Amino acid sequence: MSAHNEPHESTDPIEAVVKHIPVVIPVAGAVLIFLLAFIAVFMA
Repeated sequence: MSAHNEPHESTDPIEAVVKHIPVVIPVAGAVLIFLLAFIAVFMA
């Protein structure tokens, strides 16, 4: 009977991802630019 008194907190997987976006996007961009520059230097 005490199970109905406990607050139900659901964890949203979207919110877990969204809070990391300001860090992930610039890091991914930096890695992409580095890889493209490395390929350009290697091919030249």
